[in-house]
Amino acid sequence: MLAKGMCADLGPHGIQVNGIGPGYFDTELTAALVADEEFSAWVRGRTPAGRWGRVEDLVGALLYLASPASDFVNGQLLYVDGGMLSVL
Repeated sequence: MLAKGMCADLGPHGIQVNGIGPGYFDTELTAALVADEEFSAWVRGRTPAGRWGRVEDLVGALLYLASPASDFVNGQLLYVDGGMLSVL
């Protein structure tokens, strides 16, 4: 909702506001969760991609939103979650 609200306010000034909604990613901050086999199995089982996200998985979304290809995209949240939100 933040991106949509800011889009409404800032869009008329030529400013785009979008966001990325990451799923479960294997990072230093989530290392304990990844190491917890029960929780890690739950993540893999609930995610259609069947795995934890890698930071590299975010690159395409970031490049797209930063490129001219997204010039007419505004107020959106791009989910990079391996499909998890689709099955919750």
